[in-house]
Amino acid sequence: MDKTIGIFGGGQLGRMMAQAALPLNIQCTFFEASTDCPSAALGEVISSKSENGLKEFIASADVFSLEFENTPLSDVDELTKSKAIHPPRQALATAQNRLLEKALFDKLDIPVAPYKAVDSLESLTSAVDELGLPIVLKTATGGYDGKGQFVLRSVDQIDQAWKELGPAKSLIAESFVTFSREVSIIAVRGINGEVKTWALAENHHHHGILSHSIVPAPNSADLQPVAQDYITRLLNHLNYVGVLTLELFVTDKGLYANEMAPRVHNSGHWSIEGAVCSQFENHIRAVAGLPLGSTDVVRPTVMINIIGKHPKTEDVLALSGAHLHLYNKAERPGRKLGHITLMPVNQSELLILCRQLAKILPEPLALSEDMSI
Repeated sequence: MDKTIGIFGGGQLGRMMAQAALPLNIQCTFFEASTDCPSAALGEVISSKSENGLKEFIASADVFSLEFENTPLSDVDELTKSKAIHPPRQALATAQNRLLEKALFDKLDIPVAPYKAVDSLESLTSAVDELGLPIVLKTATGGYDGKGQFVLRSVDQIDQAWKELGPAKSLIAESFVTFSREVSIIAVRGINGEVKTWALAENHHHHGILSHSIVPAPNSADLQPVAQDYITRLLNHLNYVGVLTLELFVTDKGLYANEMAPRVHNSGHWSIEGAVCSQFENHIRAVAGLPLGSTDVVRPTVMINIIGKHPKTEDVLALSGAHLHLYNKAERPGRKLGHITLMPVNQSELLILCRQLAKILPEPLALSEDMSI
């Protein structure tokens, strides 16, 4: 198939989408501020800083997609005057605003923690009275990897929370959910409406950034069909095409939705080696109008992010069953530089591999001894 897909963004997600597109004879172009981005080796990068950049980008491809949910809606509106984009604008606009997102979850009967809109110090005080403490105060728009959030545990912190986040004006206060773990469900919907889902991932974070994911999520057989039902409701309601991710909390009362991401997702990187067809290939297939591939798990998998500093490549590749993916990014504290996929044959080998990996990663690897696959 001779087709070109234009991608808003040129980071590692765009890079991996383009890598999946090449075997299908599909080319990608990228709209990115920096022409020296992770995706630069995979296709033409058109600068979003250029005066005619958007016009050139629109002319560069047949159909379009994106790698981050903060893609400007104004750019999407200009694009859709002449070309198609997947996922649809409504999904993007909803994911960019946590209040709209929670309202959509409510509409589709997808459980969420109690929440209130906040736009003043008075409304924050009212939300504290109504929801109780602790609460998580978040900016309604923007914010990622733990940014744009404040955990409010006492009334003494109200003024501080408002001082830190109040300038954003549009905030959301959410009741603090007591959860045992966080999981995510990733699914893909084709142009013909077919839906396929991958196994649940159990996600672990370090300083607000995803540290590692375990797939299939341990002890989650009863959660899988519930999560599939929730994400299928979203996909069909939005008339979605492409990959969608839904992050969920596991609570005593069942699954609570946290947020959705209208794109391929960090917790799905395991699928490159661990699934018959990866999230990246299936997203490309969907956007290009091709049949979807199998999402079956090849082997239980652990995906570990490389954050801040690079390990020695030879040390990682010396580990049995380890697959290394580097993103061509410079070292910086808190920055995702790559990921490692481990595909152990059993629990014993997993623990051995994790101990070995912990010794060679520059950043601490917070894996517990009782983790299971």
